[in-house]
Amino acid sequence: MAEDLPQIYLITPPAFDAEEFAPKLASVLDAHEIACIRLSLASRDEYEIGRIADAMREVAHARDVALVIESHVALVERHGLDGVHFIDGAKQIRYGRKELGDDAIVGSFCGNSRHEGMNAGEAGADYVCFGPIGETNLGTAEPAEHELFAWWSEVIEVPVVAEGALTEELVTKFAPVTDWFAFGDEVWREDDPAAALGRFIKAMS
Repeated sequence: MAEDLPQIYLITPPAFDAEEFAPKLASVLDAHEIACIRLSLASRDEYEIGRIADAMREVAHARDVALVIESHVALVERHGLDGVHFIDGAKQIRYGRKELGDDAIVGSFCGNSRHEGMNAGEAGADYVCFGPIGETNLGTAEPAEHELFAWWSEVIEVPVVAEGALTEELVTKFAPVTDWFAFGDEVWREDDPAAALGRFIKAMS
């Protein structure tokens, strides 16, 4: 991947069978250069989450790819993960950093709020996610505008991630103003996720 192109951040489906998903994830990691994976599970069963985390860690770390988990700070060290991703802006960044130390990855989703993103950066976030980028029927959030990313990439040093309802057209448009793209359902809903991601990567250049 060319150095000036955005890096790739993968988001897992909210529910999946670990044995079935592991080879699918491995095929994507083997086909493309991935910076980070976020384990984003709907389950609140700590045992189930831990079991899946262990399986995904083996796949990710065998390929030197970082794996963070959404929200569950207590599971990071227990399962040998690389950090945590919060979904509520800047609120828990300092807590996560204090619990996990300077070497852990701590990131946050900040919707379309420049103010929340700046607060997260000041609190010590390693990256800030804005989204959704495209139109979505989920929730009532207004899309994060191109102008927000353009301003952020010009003014703020904290890496910015574009996520949510991405299309190839939007990837082409946002590639010059974002550091990372986060892909989830956009690739996992396809029969060949690696090929789907390849089309998105092609759209970046």
